[in-house]
Formats: sequence, structure tokens, C-alpha cells
Amino acid sequence: MHVAVLLHEAVDALAVKGDGIYVDGTFGRGGHSREVLARLEAAGRLIAFDRDPAAIAAGRSNDDPRLTLVHAPFSELSAVLDQLGIDGVDGVLLDLGVSSPQFDDVGRGMSFRFDAPLDMRMDTSRGQTAASFLAEASVGQITEVLKKYGEERFAYSIAKAVAVARTGGGVATTGQLAEIVEKAVRTREPGQHPATRSFQALRIFINQELEELNRVLPVCVERLRPGGRLVVISFHSLEDRIVKRFMRDEASPPRLPPRLPVKAADLPRPRLTLVGRARRPCVDEVANNPRARSAVMRVAERCNGRREKTA
Repeated sequence: MHVAVLLHEAVDALAVKGDGIYVDGTFGRGGHSREVLARLEAAGRLIAFDRDPAAIAAGRSNDDPRLTLVHAPFSELSAVLDQLGIDGVDGVLLDLGVSSPQFDDVGRGMSFRFDAPLDMRMDTSRGQTAASFLAEASVGQITEVLKKYGEERFAYSIAKAVAVARTGGGVATTGQLAEIVEKAVRTREPGQHPATRSFQALRIFINQELEELNRVLPVCVERLRPGGRLVVISFHSLEDRIVKRFMRDEASPPRLPPRLPVKAADLPRPRLTLVGRARRPCVDEVANNPRARSAVMRVAERCNGRREKTA
């Protein structure tokens, strides 16, 4: 069962208006969406995205007319809003990463806790599986993925070991990959499985998670109405780094060459205002839901004034 992280804190941060229009970019099993719907009036509306067909199927049981479920990555937000005839929204919530049902479903191949087909796709209806990538990629490509998305120190050693394993029949299951990595990694942080970083890296790469995040953040700002809130919950440093830098840059005046004769009043206004500091789950939430321990929530608000079009 998926437990929504920072449930009340995240929806509080959206500052839900009864008749507002909101986006839940990561429906999952609907925890955040249900809380948003509970605060909306009859005139309110919620558009919820998810890449996972299983999440969309689970959400079909909710026949609330205010809820529109969309089977698509959140990077398609702008196109979907256009199709729905929606210009601006009052808030966007992004709860990044993988949901508990995806981790715990043996057939998804997200975890080394089970020996299962090495799939790792969030959207099982399209795209390349992790097994397919490892069967075709060069040692250099695998090394780059493990370094870039997993910050894995032993990326090259693991990539070479995968290449050797392919000569004996390939790497088709999570158990096979975990065993290969375990033999190739010489040391690891206490309490962490040797394959943790490799599995994270492959999952992020296969689903293009960081690229999707980089694409959607500017779109969220463009679509937010003045006073609308952007709330993002991240679960590892690569995600949070992107969110932090994006919000910081959007909340800062443009950087100009020194001594340029421009008055501060003439500079373009920042599009965002930061709302509070980064927030983490409390001790009680982490005790009840250990998967929440790495979560970081950041919030920003769209500044007043005319919305500028992004390039």
C-alpha cells in the first residue's frame, strides 16, 4: 500500500482554493489527490497525471466529476491542459520518484529484493526495458549511466562485469544484475546493498526521470496563475538539486554584466517567490513510513503580473 509522503504539509502548501484548478503530476495511488479533492468545492477541478497504467487503473474507481485522470508523463502537462481548454492553474504538485506499489510489484523489476524480470519501466506500455538496454549498450554507455544517475564510484568495473556476463547469456533478471554488481563493487557504505546505486541509476535512466523533471518545471511556472503554488517533493539529491536550482534561479533577478547602466526597477521581475524553507518529514512520519526518510519538499509561488511565455 502506498502512503503519500508529507500528505497534509504538501496540500497545505498548495493553499487550495475551493473553486481552483490544480494539477497532481504524480497520481500514484491517489493520496495527495484525495486530500486536494477534499478541500475543493463543487466548482473546483483536479487534473492528475501518471505514467503507470496500474496507477491509472486504480484511480478509475474514483468517479468524482471534479477529477480528470490522464495516462501520460507530467512533461506533457502543457499539451494536456491545451486539450482540456485550460489556460492557467492555481497549483501544481509533483511527488517525484517511484511509488511503493511499483517497488513492491515483483514483475516491475524495480528492486533487488526479488528475483524478477529486469524491466524498471514506470510505463509498462512503452519504452525500453533495463534488460534490453544492458543487452545492447557499450561498456562506455553503461559506465556513463551509472556515474551520471547513480554517482557510482565503481561504474566502470560494473559495466565491464555486465559485458562479460552478456557473453554467457545476458542479464535478464534483477537477481542476476544484483549478483554481478555485488561481485564488482569492492566496498559500500554500511547498511547499503552494493547494487543500490546501480538500480537507482538504471531506473532513472530508463524512465528519463531527470529529463522529465527539467522539462516540466518551466511549464509549471508558465501555467501557474499569479499566486499559484508549485510544490515539489524529491527523494534523492539529483532531483532535489534540480528543483532547488530552478526555484532559486526563477526567484532571483536576472544576472547582468557588472556596471551595466540599468536601474533595478527596470529589471524583469522574477517569476517565482520562494515560500519557506525546504521541509522534511517529521520523526513520527519516518517511523511510520521509513520510505519517507529522504523526502525533501520545496515550495514556490507565482509572482503577480502578466505571465510571460517560455521559449
